[in-house]
Amino acid sequence: MKLDSKIPAGPLADKWNNHKAKLRLVNPANRRKYHVIVVGSGLAGSAAAASFAEMGYEVSCFCYQDSPRRAHSIAAQGGINAAKNYQNDGDSVRRLFQDTIKGGDYRAREANVYRLAQVSVNIIDQCVAQGVPFAREYGGLLANRSFGGAQVSRTFYARGQTGQQLLIGAYSALSRQIGLGTVRMHTRHEMLDLVLVDGKAKGIVTRDLVTGAVESWAADVVVLCTGGYGNVFYLSTNAQGCNVTATYRAHRRGAGFANPCYTQIHPTCIPVHGEDQAKLTLMSESLRNDGRVWVPKNAADCAKPAAEIPEDARDYFLERKYPSYGNLAPRDIASRAAKEVCDEGRGVGQRVDGKRLGVYLDFSAAIRRLGEAEIRARYGNLFDMYENITGENAYQQPMRIFPAVHYTMGGLWVDYNLQSNVPGLFVGGEANFSDHGANRLGASALMQGLADGYFVLPYVVTDYLAGEKPGSRPSPDAPDSRPPSRRSTTASPGSSRSTARSRLAPTTRPSARSPGRSAAWPATRPASKARSATCRRSARTSGRT
Repeated sequence: MKLDSKIPAGPLADKWNNHKAKLRLVNPANRRKYHVIVVGSGLAGSAAAASFAEMGYEVSCFCYQDSPRRAHSIAAQGGINAAKNYQNDGDSVRRLFQDTIKGGDYRAREANVYRLAQVSVNIIDQCVAQGVPFAREYGGLLANRSFGGAQVSRTFYARGQTGQQLLIGAYSALSRQIGLGTVRMHTRHEMLDLVLVDGKAKGIVTRDLVTGAVESWAADVVVLCTGGYGNVFYLSTNAQGCNVTATYRAHRRGAGFANPCYTQIHPTCIPVHGEDQAKLTLMSESLRNDGRVWVPKNAADCAKPAAEIPEDARDYFLERKYPSYGNLAPRDIASRAAKEVCDEGRGVGQRVDGKRLGVYLDFSAAIRRLGEAEIRARYGNLFDMYENITGENAYQQPMRIFPAVHYTMGGLWVDYNLQSNVPGLFVGGEANFSDHGANRLGASALMQGLADGYFVLPYVVTDYLAGEKPGSRPSPDAPDSRPPSRRSTTASPGSSRSTARSRLAPTTRPSARSPGRSAAWPATRPASKARSATCRRSARTSGRT
């Protein structure tokens, strides 16, 4: 396997601007001749699909949820980084770049990270224009708060639901294009395979999760934005549907997988409470702005209620060990420190498998200093979530938290243009590996997803399509483009059977039903598929509401 990162020459700060100036373009009148498939409808996927459609391309977007709004991007709570320097505390693009590189243990690709820091300032402007309700100061200016591992306040937030609000913004842009007919939205579809023609990605095979129908879809380029692989661990903060099958199937077709060992452990999650859990629940890192992390100094006090443990018997171990950062120490450091005190027998909460796996996150000092009303204004929805799950009022007693698997930095290998080693297969957001290294910082994932979807993929995919002949995509009815279950013969991925895809018939005239289908696709469907067509129509209708 030959890997060429295609990093542009020149000074780091000039690489992206110089590179954009050299990328090829597609005439607006010709863009409608190209069909782009986007798999995934989270922040990266929705942003990319909406952007491609706004530019004039024909777009099909696939997701396994019943609505793009149910993508797992909504689970991000704390905020999104951007080098705006609104607090006048010394922030800059260079400092955000340095913090991100250092936070990734110097294992990320520097050119990609600098580009991420550069476009971060545009992300905030884009989201504000979409109506994302970022928190604001009394005078109306956008507010910022601190996050772990940084000594400046650069994190923009919408209470404790930043990911949800950003996804609603991206979804509104996507819904507009669905309403205009430039995006065909296919909900409840799972990607089963990647279609290759002459070694290039030219479509996908999907299963309709309602009817079970297996279908082929042709395109000029495929963009995967399907998230990470955190559920390889028994318990994580990921939804159960985050099962990495799309990127695995691309990997099975030859796409390289990079850095799978890099997994971010989030220190602020609700502890395990029993054997029957399916997942863990994230509590935003932003809580550590005002909450103090501690455990009893004496293991004999661990079974006592927190209120009965005097101040001089409490160990504020993050403040003690890391005075420069205190409770906002980077995630890996805070997670490791919490596990160490629990391994010492000083954990709190109920016993699970004979151990108390929890530490306190205490807001009593912040409530005395700021008042309960201010804490409610900042974190009210998080406190409500915590009480709904645990039955405990965190205004009156400390929260209990413990580290959990949260984000995966590895993914499909991509070059500077976010293209995998399979030509025509682009990968955005958490599904690729490029921007994070061994990241232990917060508020970076949302930044990368929107940066890729809005400000990188539209440029680099256009450059790729400029070298592709319009209408050269295959027909979904060609023998070798059918899913393996429908072929008369079977072949393992990578066998000579795969190379026979060059015999696929080109599409000469797209059908009215979908830009991804050839004219040869039957105009009427069998009765067994009527329900599938009805579901798609209703899904497209619901996307416009």
